[in-house]
Amino acid sequence: MKIIPVLDLKNGVVVHARQGNRENYQAIQSNLCGSADIYAVIEAFLGLYDFDTFYIADLNAILGQHNHDSLITEVLARFPQILFWVDKGYRRYDPCLKYPDNYLPVLGSESYQNETVAELKAFNNRFILSLDYSMSGTLGAERLFSNPDLWPEDVIIMTLAQVGSNQGPDLPKLNQFCSLYPHKNFIAAGGIRHLSDLTALGRIGVQRALIASSLHSGAIKREDIEKLQAKKYPGWPGYF
Repeated sequence: MKIIPVLDLKNGVVVHARQGNRENYQAIQSNLCGSADIYAVIEAFLGLYDFDTFYIADLNAILGQHNHDSLITEVLARFPQILFWVDKGYRRYDPCLKYPDNYLPVLGSESYQNETVAELKAFNNRFILSLDYSMSGTLGAERLFSNPDLWPEDVIIMTLAQVGSNQGPDLPKLNQFCSLYPHKNFIAAGGIRHLSDLTALGRIGVQRALIASSLHSGAIKREDIEKLQAKKYPGWPGYF
C-alpha cells in the first residue's frame, strides 16, 4: 500500500478540501506545520515520511479561474526527486508542451464531456485518470465511466462527497471497480481516516491511496506508513 499526500491549491495556498464544496475551502490548519504555504506543507509531509509521489489539485484551474502554473513549475524544480501528479482541469494534449520528468497529468472526468473524451487518446496513456463522483452520482463525461478502453493503467476513484468528511472510503464502489477490471490499478481518494481503512482497501485490491486530512491530523502516523510500506501489517493479502 502506497500513500500519496494531497495538496489542494486555491488562491496561492494549500486548503482543506471538504466534500467538494470548493468555494468555501479554507487554508489548511495542520498538526504538522503552522503554515498553508505549499513549500512548508511539502516539507512537513516529508518530515513525516520520505514520500516519493504527491498529488496537486489546482482548484482555481479546475474551476476555470486563474491557475498556479508558475508556482507548480517552481515546486517541481525545487523537488526533482518527487513525482507530482497534477490535476488542473480540462486540457488538450499539446505536442509542443514538454513536461518535466517528475510531472504526470491527472485528467478528471468532471472536466470532460462526452464530446471531448476522445481527446484523452492523444496523451498515449501517459496520464492518471480520475473518475469523479459527487453525492448524487458521476461527474462529467458519462462515457468515461463505461468505456475502460479510454482508461490508462492507473485510475483514481474520487468520491468528492467523502473528501475531508471523516466518513471512510467508498469501499463498495472501489470493490466493484477492482472486481470488474482486475487489470487496472485503482487509487482510492476520499474519506480515508486511519490504518484500518487502509487495511480494508488493501484487502479488496487497492494498493494506493490519496490522503490529506488524516495525515494533517495525525490519525495516520509514521509508524503506520512504515508498516504499510514494509507490507508487514497483519491481514494484508498475499499479493501485497
